[in-house]
Amino acid sequence: MISIKDLTKYYGATCAVDHVNFEVNKGEILGLLGPNGAGKTTTLRILTCYMPPTSGDITVGEYNIYDDNLKIKKMIGYLPESAPLYKHMIVYDYLCYIADIREIDKTKQNQRIHELADICGINEVMHKNIDELSKGYKQRVGLAHALLSDPEILVLDEPTSGLDPNQVVEMREIVKTLGKTKTIILSTHILPEVEATCDRVVIIDKGKIAADDSTERLRKSAGDAYIINLSLKNAEFGEVKTKLHGIAGIQSIEVNQLQRNELLNIQVNCTAGTDLREDIYNVVKSNNWVMMEYMREIKSLENIFRQLTREN
Repeated sequence: MISIKDLTKYYGATCAVDHVNFEVNKGEILGLLGPNGAGKTTTLRILTCYMPPTSGDITVGEYNIYDDNLKIKKMIGYLPESAPLYKHMIVYDYLCYIADIREIDKTKQNQRIHELADICGINEVMHKNIDELSKGYKQRVGLAHALLSDPEILVLDEPTSGLDPNQVVEMREIVKTLGKTKTIILSTHILPEVEATCDRVVIIDKGKIAADDSTERLRKSAGDAYIINLSLKNAEFGEVKTKLHGIAGIQSIEVNQLQRNELLNIQVNCTAGTDLREDIYNVVKSNNWVMMEYMREIKSLENIFRQLTREN
């Protein structure tokens, strides 16, 4: 349904999107995953015809972004990270105003708005000014805005950004419900969002595609490879890395930036079919490093994501 070919976007000398290629099938929920600044939002802005690319092409159905941008816009409902709402307006009045802009039949507007109030869970705030609403409710009103014309495609850019845990779960459920009838592209840097809602994930980093597959196959791609997390005292990273690299079966050794204290926290990536715990323990013991923590874990989607984005 959506085909993105050699998409490239420069801002001056900076390449934000670098020859990106992927497709989105009809009825699919696709997660566009990547760290902040990876090029996700730029890709979505080009897809929604908000800005032109430097080169490359996007086709949506039979239309392309150069010749048919108005037709594409009518097919897409777009919720940017911060919903562009008129905050002085009452929610119901705002949705009526948007319905007029979208040229929705006057006789059907009220029914459609109330349908969306049920879907998006905004019935109790329909009479309130938008500037009185919490971030979660503003996102829901923005989602109702995006859905007013019943578009075939829904593009959501960081839809749970700034929401509390309960609001995040509620938004996930809404997205999964909408995914039964629509094609959805969900941009995020939050891995649980992808695992909870998406059929497939495209990982983008520094403007390039790092992976494109289902979440299940991405996990299986790691096989039985595993990680050992070590926390050492009286140890220096360069020396530890050199000594541990002498053990056959160790793929890579990295500082674990997620842990911050006076200890040396490292992540040791190990190949499948090996059990290197005794070998690693013996190296630590022979060098008089103090082992404060030792934990083995199977590679998760988060580990795979971190490894792919670092490698890219």
